[in-house]
Amino acid sequence: MRFEEILKDEPAYRIKQAKQAVFKDLADTWQTVTTLSLEWREKLEKEASLKINCEIFEDKKQPTAKALIILEDGNKIETVLIRHADGRQTACVSSQVGCSLGCEFCATGKLGFKKNLSAWEIVNQLIAWNRFLKSQGVDKRVTNVVFMGMGEPFLNYEQVISAIRIMHDPDGFNLGARKFSISTVGITEGIEKLSKEKLQINLAISLHAPTDELRQKLMPINKKYPLHKIFRAVDNYLVKTKRRVMFEYLMIKGVNDSLKEAQELAKLMRHSLYLVNLIIYNPTQNFQASTKTTVQRFKEYLKSHGVAVTERYRFGLGIEAACGQLALKTK
Repeated sequence: MRFEEILKDEPAYRIKQAKQAVFKDLADTWQTVTTLSLEWREKLEKEASLKINCEIFEDKKQPTAKALIILEDGNKIETVLIRHADGRQTACVSSQVGCSLGCEFCATGKLGFKKNLSAWEIVNQLIAWNRFLKSQGVDKRVTNVVFMGMGEPFLNYEQVISAIRIMHDPDGFNLGARKFSISTVGITEGIEKLSKEKLQINLAISLHAPTDELRQKLMPINKKYPLHKIFRAVDNYLVKTKRRVMFEYLMIKGVNDSLKEAQELAKLMRHSLYLVNLIIYNPTQNFQASTKTTVQRFKEYLKSHGVAVTERYRFGLGIEAACGQLALKTK
């Protein structure tokens, strides 16, 4: 973090004061941080501004909001906040500007890849949401962070983990490691690295198809990371961590939602620590969502064959903030 670099030669308590201002008090300007001298405030304001260029769009029908953040270099990213009835506040954050993977169902992939985000650019997304909650007079902060926004987290591994360490730090947001989830298309090198981390971060695999043939049509990256390679990496991860792995499965009408696909998926879900999360797709020009009846039939088949399965409620449709829809439609 830039303010830490600036204060590196100062006593440790000075950095602690700065972290208190940034992460706890949610100051948006150093000028209000009176625990620091005027000289330091002016230096930090000039060299490590706390300003976040952010515009927030709220969904009037659902407890969700989407933020468009313009970075210092002019690039734009999106992040989503989901406010759950049980009090949880989940931030879905981006790890890249755009994405290089080109999944057919994902709007972000149509943008192409522009750059990896720095750890600070990732953390700023959480700061933006906590400032938003504070401005609403809500005595809550973000409780969970999911790396399911723009980009593939494991293609920016070091910065993603650095961001998590900042957010996990007691002097940062003090979020428990189990409050973080990373979703990957199956970058096996990233899965292997994560299995060696001391932090108990949750792992999710964007599966979306139970066969290589279908998955490669939807997700070209499957050619490099076919199912057998992904499941081998996941099984090695389970041996090392003993932590449940979630397999995300978008329900797309007429594409991957037939009984045949349910049967193939049930064959793959052979481990007690595998969990399938069915997600009703949000309609785009190319694909439509499976019907409720189809989803229920698919779900019941999996359950009847011993597969642990959940269904994710569809959030963010009204503000194009749902799975695969973060595409930066700005004037």
